[in-house]
Amino acid sequence: MTEFKGDKRTKEYRAWKAKHEKQSKGLGDTIEKITTATGIKSLVDWVTEEDCGCSERRDALNKLFPYKKPKWFTEQEYEWLTEWFSRKRNSISVDAQKRMFEIHNRILDENERITGGCTPCKFNRIQAKVKQVYDKYQ
Repeated sequence: MTEFKGDKRTKEYRAWKAKHEKQSKGLGDTIEKITTATGIKSLVDWVTEEDCGCSERRDALNKLFPYKKPKWFTEQEYEWLTEWFSRKRNSISVDAQKRMFEIHNRILDENERITGGCTPCKFNRIQAKVKQVYDKYQ
């Protein structure tokens, strides 16, 4: 996942945006792309000569089996994470833990909480997920 760097009034931005808007939202979009590429969709349209319910089926499958796509970082989150991942730490403050959990929950639309049991293990798992998104973001 990348963010467009540059003037958003250019052809390059419109091409980049079109590419990212075409990405599948879920299983229904993927099946539609496959049936279109193989010619099955054209055949079904020709045989039925009317609406076969493909778009409703696609939307239902997208809703049932969505592809989980992380949200983009805010500028402040990105700057904080850049500083965070730039150096090793021997200890982690409670505020830093809270910040990492907040970022994780917002971008991945989850509701992880800091708990009393095995917080370092949980923090490392949360940090790894955020780092994976961060690395793709760059």
